Amino acid sequence: MNILIINGSPKGTESNTYRLTTAFLEGIRQELPDIQVKELSLSRMEIRPCLGCFSCWNRTPGRCCIPDDMGRVIQDLLWADITVWSFPLYYFTVPGLLKNLIDRQLPMLLPFMEEKEGQVGNGSHPSRYDMSGKRTVVISTCGFYTAEGNYDGVYSLFDHLCGRGNYTTVFCGQGELFRVPEMSARTNEYLSYVRQAGREYARGGISNQTLELLEQLLLPKEIFEACADASWGIEKASDSAQTKKESDTLIFTRQMAALYCRESYPGKDMVLEMHYTDVEESYQILLGKDGSHVYTDGSLTPATKIETPVTVWRAIAAGEIRGDEAMMQGLYRVTGDFTLMLKWDNYFGGSRPLAKRAEEASPQKVTNMNMMLIPWIVLWIAPAVHKQWGCLISISVCALVPLIFYRNRKTVYDILTNAFVTGVSALMLAGCPEKWMLPLSYLFFGVMWLASCLGKVPLTANYSMNSYGGEDALQNVLFLKTNRILTMLWGVLYLFTSVFTWFLMRTPVSSFAGLINSALPIFMGIFTAWFQKWYPARVAGGKSSKN
Repeated sequence: MNILIINGSPKGTESNTYRLTTAFLEGIRQELPDIQVKELSLSRMEIRPCLGCFSCWNRTPGRCCIPDDMGRVIQDLLWADITVWSFPLYYFTVPGLLKNLIDRQLPMLLPFMEEKEGQVGNGSHPSRYDMSGKRTVVISTCGFYTAEGNYDGVYSLFDHLCGRGNYTTVFCGQGELFRVPEMSARTNEYLSYVRQAGREYARGGISNQTLELLEQLLLPKEIFEACADASWGIEKASDSAQTKKESDTLIFTRQMAALYCRESYPGKDMVLEMHYTDVEESYQILLGKDGSHVYTDGSLTPATKIETPVTVWRAIAAGEIRGDEAMMQGLYRVTGDFTLMLKWDNYFGGSRPLAKRAEEASPQKVTNMNMMLIPWIVLWIAPAVHKQWGCLISISVCALVPLIFYRNRKTVYDILTNAFVTGVSALMLAGCPEKWMLPLSYLFFGVMWLASCLGKVPLTANYSMNSYGGEDALQNVLFLKTNRILTMLWGVLYLFTSVFTWFLMRTPVSSFAGLINSALPIFMGIFTAWFQKWYPARVAGGKSSKN
């Protein structure tokens, strides 16, 4: 199979549309690896405007009188089984370079008039060559937030050239985003859909499901238009808009602010100050109920301040380095309220892939630490009050907890808990002394916490991740380190508790062991709530050793 790519962009291979075309071709190659491909980049070719002399009809039939590259183009069009027209939308139609080529296809037609069945328009000319079986794909991007309603001129043109419904289109709005590194997560997702379209096209046709994915907006309308307006570096209301250009750093900050998701507004306005240390520029972003606004005069009092080289923050925004890793390396520092950083993806999530946003919007099962803690608490208290009934209650709780929390996702620690608590309760019913079994339960509990520190994800992270973006939090180095420290401290606490309980069970107050041992975890819980906010803020402020 022969495929001809006609790149009609004046930017050549730097064209945003060309990225879509390349992805589409990659998809075809995955299905048909033996295809032959030719590419014509019109920006590097000489194709002059048609003279309208009709020499190609009566003086030199089938051959244009203009000695340029168009003769080669016609030969390639005849060679191709599939022709892919790739171009950006210029004033609601094709760029001038491509229009010249289309006009110069006249030698491929015969001069005689004819009416084709089902044709578009009135009157046409028959083809000089047998073009049956050839297929056409039209790929284009535009600068508006959507392709819908902006390609009427293109549809009309190709309806006349190919016949209505006889060609395939991939039209994408927000085309400029494909050259923005900070948008790579979302644009790469879209390109994966274009590859899928290529695979399906090679198999016979693009599915409706894939077509729907291709019609989705890269960014919501309001966010895209705010980013697009900010990219020009001039204020809308400025009288000196034509003479005063903003710095690249300010433009970058405005675009970042435009990604703010108003839906995440926490109930009070927040002020984020960005101080770019390598260029000594500072800007403040007010995040409010109605959107974001960038202040350049430093008139606001920031709640959170980020001190960073602009090169580092651009690398983070482009996905070249994770923000948490850069923080741990001391590449930037954060002072003030750290809450904004913990919820960063919620506030500035406009560039996230749609699949991720849809996943977050749909109800999913989450973990719940109560599934693990309740059986242990009952085991430590109930048998001490009444051994037989307490053990039966513990076994019953292990059976009921999964039913109560059926909407939650189980972890391995929930499963281990049920198995161990049920086993200990059964052994005590069988006659094993409580003075041995209760300390053993604390020992196992502590070992379970400490052992999890040796794995990739410490025990507490399996549950606390729900408050910090779910599974994504497990990729955050600072989040994992904070939870590893807390998990280790809890594990040590319960190892100490097992020893303390062993001695306590041999005293007159042994029946109150469970209640006595519940006092220290209360204080540890208070410490945990404080530490999980204090420690990340301390690291972010550059007050911890670099890793």
